[in-house]
Amino acid sequence: MSNLFAIFGKIAEERIRESIDRGEFDDIAGKGEPLQLEDDSHLPLDIRLSYKILKNADCLPPELELRKEIRTTQQMLAGISDTQEKYKQMQRLNYLMMKLNMKRGVSASLEENQDYYEKVLDRVSKKPGS
Repeated sequence: MSNLFAIFGKIAEERIRESIDRGEFDDIAGKGEPLQLEDDSHLPLDIRLSYKILKNADCLPPELELRKEIRTTQQMLAGISDTQEKYKQMQRLNYLMMKLNMKRGVSASLEENQDYYEKVLDRVSKKPGS
C-alpha cells in the first residue's frame, strides 16, 4: 500500500513542477507572503475538519455567531441617540447576552473582559483591612 502512495506522490510532484514551469502559479493570491497557519489544537480531533469546512464557507459556529451579533449590537448602541430605540437595542443586547450565557454556562461579560475579571479576583483575594 505504501508503494501506491509513493507512486501517487511522484505523479503529484511531477504535475506540480510542470504547472510551475508553465507559470500557472505566478498570480496566485498570497504569493510571497508567509502562510497563516491556524492553531486548532484547542478543538477535539473529530470536529477540526468540520470547523475548517464551515470557516472556509464563511459560516461561524453558533456561539461565535452570537458573539459577533453582540459586538455589532454594542457598536450600534454607541451611535443611537433616540432613547426609545436605544432602550429597544439594550433589551436585544441583554437577550443575546443571556442566550450566550445559557449556551456557555459561564458569564460572557467576565470571560470577554479579562481585565475586569482580573480586578474582581484581585479585590476578592485581598484580606479585609489591607
